[in-house]
Amino acid sequence: MHTPVLTSEAMAALAIRADGIYVDGTFGRGGHSRAILAQLGPAGRLIALDRDPEAAEAARALADARFTFFHSSFSGLSQVLGDIRVNGMLFDLGVSSPQLDDPARGFSFRSDAPLDMRMDPTQGATAAQWLAEAQEQEIREVIRTYGEERFAKQIAAAIVAARGSEPITRARQLADLVAKAVRTREPGQDPATRTFQAVRIHVNRELEEVSLMLPQAASHLVAGGRLALISFHSLEDRIVKRFMQALARPQLPRGLPLRASEMPQPALKLIGRPIRPSEHETRSNPRARSALLRVAERTAAPYNPDNRIEPGARWRN
Repeated sequence: MHTPVLTSEAMAALAIRADGIYVDGTFGRGGHSRAILAQLGPAGRLIALDRDPEAAEAARALADARFTFFHSSFSGLSQVLGDIRVNGMLFDLGVSSPQLDDPARGFSFRSDAPLDMRMDPTQGATAAQWLAEAQEQEIREVIRTYGEERFAKQIAAAIVAARGSEPITRARQLADLVAKAVRTREPGQDPATRTFQAVRIHVNRELEEVSLMLPQAASHLVAGGRLALISFHSLEDRIVKRFMQALARPQLPRGLPLRASEMPQPALKLIGRPIRPSEHETRSNPRARSALLRVAERTAAPYNPDNRIEPGARWRN
């Protein structure tokens, strides 16, 4: 079972109204969704999304008239919601424990599984297919950018050399290649950790998904509605942070002097400081240790979602 992180903190951040409409944009196995439903009254409503078919299967077990599930990536949020505006949204970004722990999914270097890594196994190329076809420069760039791996050049060269002899189709096969190419690693971290993260992010377009989702989320919140996002690595968090900060600043017309009283209201208001798991939570759930929760509140100011962060913009800074 997946243990959802920062559950009590996320529920407090959403400031749930009993009759409100809420979105769980990353259903997973439903831990956060059940916590939201526990605080909703009979008139409340919860809409959940996930692109993993196994999450869709888990959602069928949640028999609640207030709950509706959509098999969709969260970049499809506006298509799911249509004209609906909501009181709060929660997104728990990244890969879930059931995905990591299922050997058949190929997310983990700890098992000798087919090298798949797709969050939706019905769509797109597998990690093995991408590694078989990508140019060495592209592999190097993905591993350096998404894995923040200083040995990306050596790893990419090893992958290209090895695939000339036999296809790289198994997770353990890739992990062994990386281990030979990485000369040193932080204590307690497997040499393949950064490479597997990078390949997974690329195969699932995870950062593009975040960049596409954020403006949609802001545009579907009512005034006073809360947006809560939990990220697990610096690349995700950087996109979330910059988006929230950008929308929390007044959008000033160029070259037009304004008095303080004439300043336009920003579309978002930042709520508190970023929240990390407690020591108790990280002891009971070590995978929570890198989680970071950011919260913003929608104001009454108009917001044009076309003025959004472009996918991939400034990730490397």
